[in-house]
Amino acid sequence: MAGDRKAGTHHVVPNPDGGWDVKRGGAARSSGHFDTKREAVDRAREISRNAETELKIHNRDGRISSSDSHGNDPYPPEG
Repeated sequence: MAGDRKAGTHHVVPNPDGGWDVKRGGAARSSGHFDTKREAVDRAREISRNAETELKIHNRDGRISSSDSHGNDPYPPEG
């Protein structure tokens, strides 16, 4: 998990004390703490769109469950 936290990413991760955090890749402190995963994901999408970063959404076990690209996609579709 730590190897995937690059500066061009934002992550929704479980907080060991409960709830969910939004963190920029490589950051020690969170950008926000939320009671529910849905609230964290909604805020993280907004932050990621504004910063044009990849968004990685983690499960409670820390594994990445999904990701979204907001302008930092290395392989954009043609069309």
